[in-house]
Amino acid sequence: MDKRKAGFGSKRKLIYRLISLFLGLVILYSFGFGTIAQEEPAAEDAAAEEAMAAELTIAEVQANVDAVQYNLDHVWILLAGFLVFFMQAGFAMLEGGMIRETGVVNSLAENFMDACVTGIVFFIVGFGIAFGAYDAEAGVGSSILGEIQLFLGGATGAGEGDGTLFVNFFFQFAFAGAAATIATGAMAERTNFVGKLIYSAVLGAVIYPVVVFWTWGGGWITEAGFVDFAGSTIVHMTGGIVALVGAYVLGPRAGRVFGRPPAASNLALASMGTFILWVGWYGFNVGSTLGASDVNQLGLVAVNTTLAAAAGALGAMFLKHFLTGGWNVSFILNGSLAGLVGITAGCASVTPISAVIIGALSGAVLVASIRIVENMKIDDAVGAFSVHGACGAFGTLMIGIVGSQALGAPSLFDGGSLDLLGSQVVGVVGVAVWVGATSFIMFRILNAIDVLHVNPEADRIGIDAYEHHASVWPNVLPLRESDEE
Repeated sequence: MDKRKAGFGSKRKLIYRLISLFLGLVILYSFGFGTIAQEEPAAEDAAAEEAMAAELTIAEVQANVDAVQYNLDHVWILLAGFLVFFMQAGFAMLEGGMIRETGVVNSLAENFMDACVTGIVFFIVGFGIAFGAYDAEAGVGSSILGEIQLFLGGATGAGEGDGTLFVNFFFQFAFAGAAATIATGAMAERTNFVGKLIYSAVLGAVIYPVVVFWTWGGGWITEAGFVDFAGSTIVHMTGGIVALVGAYVLGPRAGRVFGRPPAASNLALASMGTFILWVGWYGFNVGSTLGASDVNQLGLVAVNTTLAAAAGALGAMFLKHFLTGGWNVSFILNGSLAGLVGITAGCASVTPISAVIIGALSGAVLVASIRIVENMKIDDAVGAFSVHGACGAFGTLMIGIVGSQALGAPSLFDGGSLDLLGSQVVGVVGVAVWVGATSFIMFRILNAIDVLHVNPEADRIGIDAYEHHASVWPNVLPLRESDEE
C-alpha cells in the first residue's frame, strides 16, 4: 500500500511539473509575442519619422533652390536694365557723330535729359499707366486704360513685394528712356531746349505708357493676339513715329538741301555709339526673357539678335553700294541698327535662319525709307524714323510671315495661318494711329506757343553757341557771337 501511494505520489508530482512547465511556456510565449508585437509598430513609426524628415529636407532644399532662382532672375533683369540704360550713351554718341559740329553739345544735353526727365515722369505716373490694374472679369479697369497708381503706389522698400516692383520699374524705365531719345536724333540741331524737355515729359508720362498698357500691360492689342517680345513696335516704332511727326512739324534745318544731306561730323564717334547700342541691345532683347531659367530662350534670343544686326549692316551696305557705287559708313552703322530693331519683336519667335532674313531685309527697308523721307522733304537728321519706325513696323509684321510654330508663333509660312499676321497688323496700326495723333497734337501746341523751334539767331550762329554757350571742340570750332548780345 505504501509503495502504491508512493508511486502514485511520484506520478502526480511529475504531472504537476509538466503542467507547470506548460503554463510557464505559455506565459513566456505570451510575453514574447507581445514584445514582438509592440516592437514592430515602433519600428514602423521610426521609419515613418525618417521618411517624413527626408521629405521635409527635400521640401526645404526645393524652397532654397526656388529662392536662389528667384533672386537670380531679378539680378538678371537688373543687369539687363543696366545694359539698356547704357544705350543712352550709345544714342548720344551716334547722334553726336551723325549731325553737324555746331549742334553736338545740344545733342548731348538733350540725350542726357531724356533719361532724367523720363525717370521722374515715369516714376510719377508713366509706370502706373503702363501697368495699371486691369481685370475684365472683376470689372477693374478696361482694355483701354487700367486703374492708375501714382508714385509706384507709395512703395517704400519696406513692404512685401516692393523689391520686385522696384526691379520691374527700373527695367521698364530704361525702355521708356530709349523710346524718348529716338525722337531727339530726328529733330537735332533746331529744337528749342524747353520744347525738348516738354515733349520728353509728355512722351514718358502718357504717350508711351498707353502703348505699353495696350500691349505688355495686357490691354486690347494683346487681347487681339499681338506679339512683340522686346519692343520693335512698342518702343522703337513709337519713338520713330514721334521722330517723324516732330521733324515734320518742326521743319528742316537752316540751309538744308534735300538730296544732299549734311556730312556727319565724326564717324568715329558714331561708330562707337553704334557698338554701344549693339551691346546694349543684348540687355534689350535677352533681358526681355525676364528670367534666367530658360536656357533655350536665352541662347536663341542672343543668337538671333547677333545675326540680325550683322545681316542688317550687310544688307544696307550692299544695297547702298548697288545704288550709288560707294561703301557708305553711315548706312553700314544704321543698317546694323535696322537689323536690331527688326528682330526685336520676334527674337524669341523665329529661327536663326529667319533672323538673318529679317535682318537683311530690314537693311533694305532702311535704305528705301530714307529715300522716301528725303523725297517728302522731311529733315530727319539721323534717319531715326527709317531705323526705328519703318524697321520696327516691318520686323513686327514679319513674325506673322516667318514666325516659328514650334516657338509659339504659327505664321503664314509655318502653320499656314493668317491669324497671327492679322493680329500684328492690328497692333502696328493701332499704335501708329495713337502715337501719330497724340504727337502731332503735342508738337502743334508746342509750335503754337513758340517753344518748339529755336530762335532764328540760333540757326545763324549754331544751336550750341546760342542755347548752351559751348562748343564740343572749342579750340577748333570757336563760338560765333550773337547779334542779340
